[in-house]
Formats: sequence, C-alpha cells, structure tokens
Amino acid sequence: MIWIFLLLLIAFSVLAYLGGRRLAVRRSLGVRAHSRPGQHGLYALIWVGMPALVMLIAASILSTPLERQMMAAGAPDAVTQLEPFRREAFFSDARRIGDGLEAQQIWPAPYAEELPAEGRRAHRISSVLDWGGGVAALIAAILGGVFVFVRIRPDLRARNRVESWISIVLFACSAVAVLTTLGIIFSLVWDSLRFFNSVPITEFLFGTKWSPQMAIRADQIGSSGAFGAVPLFAGTFLIMMIAMMVAGPIGLFSAIYLSEYAGRRTRAVVKPLLEVLAGVPTVVYGFFAALTVGPAFRVFFNTIGGWLVGGPLDGIGQYLLLVQNQMALVAGAVMGIMLIPFVSSLSDDIMNAVPQSLRDGSYAMGATKSETVKRVLLPAALPGIAGAFLLAISRAIGETMIVTMAAGLAAKLTLNPLDTVTTVTVQIVTLLTGDQEFNSPKTLAAFGLGLTLFVVTLLLNIVAMRIVQAYREQYD
Repeated sequence: MIWIFLLLLIAFSVLAYLGGRRLAVRRSLGVRAHSRPGQHGLYALIWVGMPALVMLIAASILSTPLERQMMAAGAPDAVTQLEPFRREAFFSDARRIGDGLEAQQIWPAPYAEELPAEGRRAHRISSVLDWGGGVAALIAAILGGVFVFVRIRPDLRARNRVESWISIVLFACSAVAVLTTLGIIFSLVWDSLRFFNSVPITEFLFGTKWSPQMAIRADQIGSSGAFGAVPLFAGTFLIMMIAMMVAGPIGLFSAIYLSEYAGRRTRAVVKPLLEVLAGVPTVVYGFFAALTVGPAFRVFFNTIGGWLVGGPLDGIGQYLLLVQNQMALVAGAVMGIMLIPFVSSLSDDIMNAVPQSLRDGSYAMGATKSETVKRVLLPAALPGIAGAFLLAISRAIGETMIVTMAAGLAAKLTLNPLDTVTTVTVQIVTLLTGDQEFNSPKTLAAFGLGLTLFVVTLLLNIVAMRIVQAYREQYD
C-alpha cells in the first residue's frame, strides 16, 4: 500500500514542477523575475514532495509499533496471559492469516479458535494504518502545494531557496554517513564492554588459547571456555602477509609495465583482463582454492616429502607427507590473486596522473626509463600507491569466504604457512551463526573481536598516513 502512495507522490511532484514552472512564466509576463521558471518549478516540487515523503517515512517507521500496541490492547484474555515470546508468535501468525497465509505453528485450543478473528483484526488494523499514513502524506502534499503556489511570484528568490534545500539534503547525507559510523562504533564499544565484564581484557588480548565453548542455555552443558585472541590475530596477519607478498609485487610491477612500457594495444587488452579479477565473487575464489590450488599444493609438498624421507632431512620429509589441502599458504596465495587488481589498477591510475613534465625533465637529464621510474615516478606516486596497498590490506583482513574454505577453522598460534589457521572475521561469522543469545560471552566475543580489529586497522591507517604525509612534505 505504501508503494502506491509513493507512486502517487512522485506523480504529484512532477505535476507540481510543471505547474510551478507554468505559473512562474504566467506571473512574470512583462516583469523581470529573480529566478528562472525551472527554479520555481523545483521549489514547488520540493514543497509538495518533501512534506509528503516525511509523512510516508514516519508512517513506515511508526506503523509496526502502533500495530503491536493495538493488537495487544484488544487481544483476548487467553492471549494476554501467554508468555511474551509466545504472545508475539501468536500475533505474528495472526498477521500471516490476515494476509492470506498459513500459520507457522499449530496452536491448541482455545488459541486456534481465536486465531481467525485475530487475523481479521490484524488485517483491519494494518489497512487503517496504511491508509492513514497515505492520506496524511497526500494531505501534506496538498497543503505544501497550496503554500508554494500562493508564494510563486516574480520577486520570489526561488533559486536561493532551492540551493538552501540542496545544501540541507547534502548535509543530511553527510550526517547519515557520520552517524552510521558513530552507531557502528557505539554498538561495538557497548557490546564489547559487556563481553569484557565477563572475560578479562588481558586474557582476551594476551591469551594464546581460543575455545569459546560456552553454554547458551540453562539446560545446556558447556565448559568455561578460553578467549585468548592471539591465535586469531596471528592467523589474520599471517594470511594477510602471504596475500600481500603475492599481490604487492605482481600488482605494482604490472602497473609499472602498463603505465610506462606497454603499448596502447597491449594496455587495452591486459588492463581489462586484470580488472576482471576484481569482479569474480569471493566464493568462486574459495572453490578455486579448495578444489584446485589446495590439492595442487598438497601434491607438491607430499612429493617433496617423499623425496626427503629416509635421508638426512627425514623429519622434514615426514612432516611434508602430512600436509593437507587446507593451509594458510593456499588461502594467502589465492587471496593475493584476488587483490592484484586492487593494487594494479589503482597504482596504474596514480602513475598516469603524475605530470609528464617530471618524466621529460628526467629524460632531459640523461636518465633511462628504469631510472625515471625508480627515482621520479615512484616517489611522486608514493601516496597513491600507499593508498592502494592500504586498500588491499584492508580487503585482505576482512576476507572470510576464502579463509573458511582454504585455511580451515582451527585457531592455532603458528607462523607456519603449511598449517591450518583461522582469522578474526571467520570466527566472528562462526560465533554469530545459528541460534545465539546476546547475553553469553560466546556470542559477545564477536563484538570484542570486531572492536579490536577495528582499533588495529585504525592504528595501521594512522601510521601509514603519517608516513605518507612526512614523505610528501619531504618530496614537496
């Protein structure tokens, strides 16, 4: 129902624009107007559309709590005596029946007899609220139209008013972005404090064992658990380092080649092929790692282990024979392939933005192309290249699917790339998957991990920006 009123609102706004423009032209005959007719039309569109849009948004937000209160106020005595959870389930089934759907649960007497009547009542309440919100929006649009059409005249500063509205909209968009960030931080901090009330922060930051096996219900048996996050951060940064060792050199060297050495035809073919990698879903990379790269690495290391068994390096050979498909090296290598276009494309664009006069000056001094790249191009493009590497690092830290399918779920404190590890993001998904209660340390540990990862990433970005700023000042 709301969508029908939204379409009517769009139609009224278009009519208001056309009517305001025509009315401005008619009233400006023989008189020098302050603003153009189109600006008067936009002013009319704003006053017709914005109040109605605010009413529709308010109706959409308030309709659900109002419907719940009205359903609870007129519910039968048998329903009001139910537990809150069961009562909400009953009202949910009543709404489904009112919409012509089937109930999700089988209710015993006397609730089964009350369900059809409550369904009809829920449908009436929903219809009244929808029609009320739509009618209120239409009334707001009509009142706004009457207000604006009376004010349209040649001396009206419609252009200034429209610019003011545009500034308000842009400020609101910026405020939404800022408030969203603050909301995320507040949510992380609040739930993290709840977690740290149960688990000491020193145990979380410096503990070397991760086993969050906690009972989530009173009738469930669970151990006290261990919440040392060091193995998770070690696995995260191990895989990130492997990925950047693959993506960094390949991406940067390919960007140098495309920017300075490749011809137009080669660049037109190679760069789109590299950027195709950025559009491949991560689950495809995960399948590629689990079904192709993992078995290939296992066969490679098992073969080397077979050669070493029985010799002076028999211990290493025995270990290599036990290497399996899932390992940090597989996840890091495939993740590095995924990150190549992030480094390559951004670095190439930054290098192409370096003024040609710097290159010409270097060539005039007798420098070769490689010397120009090393001593002129790379220093000038360093801030942008650092930004590309930071973007790739952030992408690597936040990756989940590839690690889950290629590196496993075992939390181990190791720097061995041939061992199975897990990362912070994988454990966050694992902790929040399924039927969980948000008053258990096991579930709240996800927020502790998220906050710690957020702080570490923020510190890395601050340090990197300081380094780039210092180098830029020195270069300038």
